[in-house]
Amino acid sequence: MTKISPAEATQYSTTKLRISSGNGPVSRDVLCTPLRNADPSEIPIIDVSGIFSPSLHERTAVAKQIHDAAANNGFFYIKNTGISAEITSAAHTSCLDFFRQPPDLKERANSNQSKCYNGYKPPKTQRINPFESIDNRESFSWRYDPEYDPCIGDISSIPPEIAECLHSEDFIWTATANLPNFKPSLITYWRACLALARALVRSFALSLDLAEDFFDAKFSHPDASLSLNYYPPIPKPDSSSVAAADVAHTPVSIGSHTDFQLFTILWQDRNGGLQVLNRQGQWINASPVEGTFVVNIADYLQRITNDRYVSTVHRAQNWSGRERVSMPFFFGFNLNESCAVLDCCVEPGEQSRYEEVSCKEWVRRRVKDMHRTEGDEEEKVLLTS
Repeated sequence: MTKISPAEATQYSTTKLRISSGNGPVSRDVLCTPLRNADPSEIPIIDVSGIFSPSLHERTAVAKQIHDAAANNGFFYIKNTGISAEITSAAHTSCLDFFRQPPDLKERANSNQSKCYNGYKPPKTQRINPFESIDNRESFSWRYDPEYDPCIGDISSIPPEIAECLHSEDFIWTATANLPNFKPSLITYWRACLALARALVRSFALSLDLAEDFFDAKFSHPDASLSLNYYPPIPKPDSSSVAAADVAHTPVSIGSHTDFQLFTILWQDRNGGLQVLNRQGQWINASPVEGTFVVNIADYLQRITNDRYVSTVHRAQNWSGRERVSMPFFFGFNLNESCAVLDCCVEPGEQSRYEEVSCKEWVRRRVKDMHRTEGDEEEKVLLTS
């Protein structure tokens, strides 16, 4: 099936998709059409080598492409990122080494030891969409730790208002010490993504016709977390439509959702499974493209751009019959920071659509439901401090 026009979309029936948001549940209309691969105009491939150029002209040219993609479906591939295949391959191998272990070894790093959701989360312990079935995945998460940030010098000099939002935890590395390459390969990957994300923030500033350094003060100690996702295969629905009616019982790898802060940089293996809900309400595949990462806009960036940039609903469905791995890097402002709707995103005669909210409060709203599969769970320190 090819891309459909708005007029053609009226020929199909729709169903309602409910997802969580920082302002409570929201709904999306989904077309009951067969899943198809994304058209290049929907998820373009952007060569971002120019963001590292000394030429403002070259940096601005990349920013223009980012603007167009962010204002369209909010998803795009990036290539020539400066992150080598050796770095991603080592991280991928370490990821598989961890998840292929016996359960008792993985349990050593269980996140129930954490104050802020660091560590291992076993199967059936996450439900990112409370209106869909429990996620069929295992994960290992690690939040920002200034000790491993090359841009940070003396950790003891971090301002108190920033330090109170940081929670360093070493138990995850102690618990995985039986895998000697695990920590070094993940930290190397995390650092590479962190450097890329800091460069991309400047591109986003240029894309909004702001000074490149407009946001610099807001991500000195960013909300930069890494998650390793391990997806076992799940059965593909019998229906020719991917808009299942009985969503509470239809297996998902990870449920329909949007991301929280500014943007996500995702490496995915070759098995596929990432699906994006486009502007017409049609599920499309964001198939793996060799040598690229997927970038998608998150909620906070949509808010501060007054909906100019789109935080798009997405999910993963591992119907490949094989294990699947993804390694998303989530990037946002310091948790102590706050940002109102940008003046440049409010046209004459328009109004700001969103009130200002702190990054910590916004993340708290989004995360608190994610790890609750049944009943209530006490909120972690990160979300309440």
